[in-house]
Amino acid sequence: MSGILDKINNRELINDEVIATDLLVTAKAAVRSYSVAITETASPEIHKVLKKQLNDAIDLHHKVATYMIENELYHAYDVNEQINHDLEKADLALEMPSNSK
Repeated sequence: MSGILDKINNRELINDEVIATDLLVTAKAAVRSYSVAITETASPEIHKVLKKQLNDAIDLHHKVATYMIENELYHAYDVNEQINHDLEKADLALEMPSNSK
């Protein structure tokens, strides 16, 4: 347990992987939101703006996903490897002390 506390105290848990994963999830949510918004607008001007923002969100998602794949933070093409990676992160999360204690 002291190893995980050392990591928390040294802020090693906030790293490139955590930041990139959060950014990837946020970009994916933006893609969904802009896609829905485009289908709800009748204004050509608003449609044009939303379409540009959608394309920007798609580009950001692609850049972040590519970064993560190249740095072996995301294993998009190997499901078993991604599952093992996720299980390691889940084990780490379970070792973290609870704020409720």
